[in-house]
Amino acid sequence: MAAYDLIATYSLVGARPRGDGKDMSTNPPLSLSSPLRQLGPNWYAAVMGTAIVASAGPAAGPAVPGLRGACEVVWAVAALALAVLLVARAAHWARHRDAARRHLLDPAVAPFYGCAAMALLAVGGATLAVGRGVVGEGAAVAADAVLWTAGTVTGLATAVGVPYLMVTRHRPAPADASPVWLLPVVPPMVSAALGPALVPHLPPGQGREAMLLACYALFGMSLLATLTVLPLVFARLVHHGPLPLAATPALFLVLGPLGQSTTAAANLAGAAPGAVDAPFAAAARAFAVLYGAPVLGFALLWLALSVALVVRAFRRGMGFAMTWWAFTFPIGTCVTGAAGLARVTGLHALTWAAAALYVVLLTAWAVAAARTLAGLFSGRLLAAPRPVPVARPAAMARTT
Repeated sequence: MAAYDLIATYSLVGARPRGDGKDMSTNPPLSLSSPLRQLGPNWYAAVMGTAIVASAGPAAGPAVPGLRGACEVVWAVAALALAVLLVARAAHWARHRDAARRHLLDPAVAPFYGCAAMALLAVGGATLAVGRGVVGEGAAVAADAVLWTAGTVTGLATAVGVPYLMVTRHRPAPADASPVWLLPVVPPMVSAALGPALVPHLPPGQGREAMLLACYALFGMSLLATLTVLPLVFARLVHHGPLPLAATPALFLVLGPLGQSTTAAANLAGAAPGAVDAPFAAAARAFAVLYGAPVLGFALLWLALSVALVVRAFRRGMGFAMTWWAFTFPIGTCVTGAAGLARVTGLHALTWAAAALYVVLLTAWAVAAARTLAGLFSGRLLAAPRPVPVARPAAMARTT
């Protein structure tokens, strides 16, 4: 349970406490003086969750007056938050390199580096989907191309680097298996889902076909990596029981690769006719339906299980932590997945399902954003972790 306690604590304050049993006077905690020192990669989850609220809005069911304008505002907030966070994280690495390295080598923290790649990709996708109404088509395409490239390269680095560290340095126990382990391997799937929007903007012929097939390759690498992690997560739940209270929202992370892969299959099918020959385009459309429908069904099953466990955690006193942002981006991928499947099939039931899920997404985002802002203004979310009390020997206790 130690790794889950670290994940819960890290998600709450952005850093981990001492847990090795050593006296704090000889092995000091992280500095108490600089909030920037406590700024970890988990903060990118807030950018991801905000960006997908913007990009999922136009696709989520019937048109609502004012919705697109509201989504443009949310996109601007996500883009600004990404810019601020990139600068802050760069300063974190420059000024607190020891803390940054400690985060990277910490098994409870390293998986969150996948959030950086997904934040870049999510804001890029939202820029093309929504922001083009503000900045213009050309600027939106250019921004998305830059952010998609940067996010894809970063995502490939985390998809290889974090599992490498897990094997060579972290060495977690089976009981430590966590939905957080999905974070490093999901970014290529996000690239696969958002890359097709750039296909029509490439020169016809080899350029479009190469981009489409590259997205399918990214789809495959993330999907197969996800399939190696999911059994470990479910086995951990069955054999060791529910997650600690603060870590329970992380169960929603499983929805991310499920909804995003459904979205990717649908988006790739939409981009295929202009990139590959007709038989392959027809096959892509068939694959989108035959893959997306079963996977979306499993996503709804996992959503029901996760909701039940979260309700249980609430009844036992679960309070706010940064893990609550797990309620946003993963649900957003289910919105875009259902909407994409609706486009491919023309089924109205899927359109209404996407709209219903979008309402859930908006509610989750509003609550998480409000609680995060309150925590920032109070200073609690960037406060240094409290030292773990060290038990004193019985003889010492008697003499004091």
